[in-house]
Amino acid sequence: MTRTDGPVPRAPEPETPGPETLLPEDLLATFRGRAAGYDRDNRFFDEDLADLVRVGYPLMLVPREHGGHGFTLQQAVAAQRRLAAAAPATALGINMHHVLVGVAHTLRLRGDARAERIFEQAAAGEIFAFGISEAGNDAVLFDAATTAVGAEDGYRVTGTKIFTSLSPVWTRLLVHARDDADLEAPLVFGLLDRTAEGIEILDDWDTMGMRASQSRTTVLRSVPLPAGQVLTRTPAGPNPDPVVWGIFGCFELLLAAVYTGIADRAVELAVQAAGSRRSRATGAPSAEDPHVRRLVAEAALLRDGVELQLLRLTADVDSLGTAAAPDHGPRWFLLFSGVKHRATEAAREVVDLALRASGGAQYSRGQELERLYRDVLAGMYHPSDDESVHAALATSLLGPLGG
Repeated sequence: MTRTDGPVPRAPEPETPGPETLLPEDLLATFRGRAAGYDRDNRFFDEDLADLVRVGYPLMLVPREHGGHGFTLQQAVAAQRRLAAAAPATALGINMHHVLVGVAHTLRLRGDARAERIFEQAAAGEIFAFGISEAGNDAVLFDAATTAVGAEDGYRVTGTKIFTSLSPVWTRLLVHARDDADLEAPLVFGLLDRTAEGIEILDDWDTMGMRASQSRTTVLRSVPLPAGQVLTRTPAGPNPDPVVWGIFGCFELLLAAVYTGIADRAVELAVQAAGSRRSRATGAPSAEDPHVRRLVAEAALLRDGVELQLLRLTADVDSLGTAAAPDHGPRWFLLFSGVKHRATEAAREVVDLALRASGGAQYSRGQELERLYRDVLAGMYHPSDDESVHAALATSLLGPLGG
C-alpha cells in the first residue's frame, strides 16, 4: 500500500488559501461530474482523491510550518461543506482523515505535543481513517468490544470495526480497544499501520447511498499497535481526555459540515428547478407558485439555522488556549452531538422539501436530487444518533434514570 505516492504537496507560499481558493468552481464541477458514476458503479473516488492530494487538501488542518495550509477548524468545516455540495460521498470519505488531523489541531491549541506526530505523518503522505464503530456497541467512543492485549512493545488488537471509510486507501487507522488488565484506564486509542499483519478489509460495501465512501468492514486479528502509536489511555465512559474530546468534537462538527453541504446543494437545485419549470395551465414559472415558494423558503430557513450553529461552535473550538475560549465544561459533548443531530436531521428535511418543490422528474434514477436523497439518509446512522443525543440531554436536564 503506497502512501499517496509520497509526501502530499506542500502548500504554496506565501499566501494561505481559503476554502474557495483550495476548491475552485472548476474543480468542484469536475467532482460533481464524477459523483453519479461513482454512485452507479459503487466505486471508490480514486480520481477525486488524486485531485484533492494534488491541491494539498489532506493538509488543510496541518500547520504551515509542517507544510500544510494552516486552516482553522472553522475554515475546514467551510471547505468540507463546499466539497459535499459537489460530491457528498467524497466529502464523507475524506472527512475521516480530517477528523484525525483535527484532533491534532485541538491538541496543539491546548499546547499538547502529541499533535506534532500526527502533523508529521500527514505531511509525509499518510491517509488517516476512523476505526471506532463496532456492531452493537452503542457506547461507541466510550467503550470497545475490540480487545487490546499487552505485548512486548505495545499491544495486540483483535476485533471488528464497521463503517471504515477510505478503506481502499487509508494507511493509518485510528482504533480504540479494551485492555481489561488495566482496571483504571482500560481503553487504548492508537494508530494501526495498514502494512501490519492481521488486517483484513472486507469487500462488503453495497449500500443505498454514500457509495463512493467505500466504508467497508475491517477485521483485526492480533494486529500490532506499537507503544509509539498509542495516543492515549482512558477510563470507559465519557471523560474529558483531550484526545477523546478532540475525536468527538471534530467528528461531529466535520460530519455536520458534510450534511449541511448536501442541504446547500438541495436548496440550489430547488431554486434552479423553480426557475426552469412552468405551469401548463397558467404559463407562469414555478418560481411564482406560492406553494413552491414556501417549500424553497422553508428549506433555506432550516439550512441557515444549522449554518449559524456551525460557525459559532467551530469558533469556540478554535479559541482554545486563548482568553476568549468559552467554558462550556461538560456541555461541550452535548453541544457537539446536538449540532450534528440538527445538521443531519435538517439536511434530510431540506432534501425532502427540495424534491417536493422540484417535480416528479427528480424521482428518476440518475437525477442529482434522487442521489442526494439516498446520500442524506446516511446521516441518521452516524454517531451520535437520535436516541443517544436525546438520552444524554435528558440526563443533563432531568438526572439519570432511577436517580
